[in-house]
Amino acid sequence: MRFGDLLYETWHALSANKGRSLLTILGIVIGIAAVIAMTSLIGGIQNMLIGELGLAQARQVSISVNAMEPVDFDDVDHLAKGMPDYEILTGSGMTSVETTLADGTKSYAQIVAVKPDFFTANGSKVAEGRFFTAGEEAAAARLALVDQSSVKELFGNADVEAVGKTLHLGNDDFTIVGVIESSSLMSYGVTVYLPYTTAETRVGGMYGVSQIIGFAKEGTDMDRLTETTKSYVASYFNVSPEDGVYVYALDSMIKQMESMMASFSLLMGAVASISLFVGGIGIMNMMLTNVTERIREIGLRKSLGARRRDITKQFLLESIMLCVAGGVFGILFGFLAAWGLGGVIGMVQAGMTVTPVLAPGVVALAVGVCVLIGVVFGYYPARRAAKLDPVESLRYQ
Repeated sequence: MRFGDLLYETWHALSANKGRSLLTILGIVIGIAAVIAMTSLIGGIQNMLIGELGLAQARQVSISVNAMEPVDFDDVDHLAKGMPDYEILTGSGMTSVETTLADGTKSYAQIVAVKPDFFTANGSKVAEGRFFTAGEEAAAARLALVDQSSVKELFGNADVEAVGKTLHLGNDDFTIVGVIESSSLMSYGVTVYLPYTTAETRVGGMYGVSQIIGFAKEGTDMDRLTETTKSYVASYFNVSPEDGVYVYALDSMIKQMESMMASFSLLMGAVASISLFVGGIGIMNMMLTNVTERIREIGLRKSLGARRRDITKQFLLESIMLCVAGGVFGILFGFLAAWGLGGVIGMVQAGMTVTPVLAPGVVALAVGVCVLIGVVFGYYPARRAAKLDPVESLRYQ
């Protein structure tokens, strides 16, 4: 029997019992939909985190030192000369100062004092305006940058044009020259970025460089760099590498997140496999029923020259088509469910946007699993049909 004829006969047999076929594949639909929904949602959350938290800066390294004396930029420059694997090595100082919010109340703004190369190392992007220059930093210019979440706190509206406005911090006024893109997940009141020299001379309250930020050269082994950085910094400041220096690469965070997401996907796959197994049993049950109902048909086909392998192919193809149909519905419903869940997350967590990602590899795997279920659970009914005696089959009532 030609494949085209076989396919037509299979479609005719399944369409004759549409209701029963749809109910039979329900377990397959639920199992595949669960896998597709969770993997699509996990992919969307992972992409959102990478975008929101700046995890694309996989070459970024954060260094903290518990030294007896304050760390300054002379120390940072010495470290940069001794660690050539870094493209940029800079730092930031932290303090706080009183400011006035849009509603007239007094509050404390977190001041991050930096040099211009900090923004490159940190992966910062300007949503509006510009960064300050090295010349402006050296001249202690009264310039400031704020993040997007701070604009609403300071001016009452997140969409207001903040560049050019005056910001009062402590006893001085500063001109805002830029607005930095900020994450909706990391909003902690008002954050203001000032040139390091400006903060040191006009604001005060800083205890040197509180955090050193490094940006590794492309192709650098980040695990090795983390270890060499810890030992070199500990040696330079004469502190213990165990509890005197803390080095953390964002590459490690990315790997941890990917591992966590993979584990969660595996867990969801294990849960969904129960539904797929139940669905496979349903497929086998329906195919055995089909064999019983079509015994005379099988006998007639054999009497007309159909071989055992033709009968096996016929019923096996029916089983596979049922499973693939269930997989197609499952993929469709699963992706729609992922979009729905993404919308719910957005409503629960304001400002968080999760766009589900349907990976082609996941779709191919889902279809492959459906074909495998069709073969595994359809083989026994197909072989049972093929072994029927044609004479006895024709006598069957």
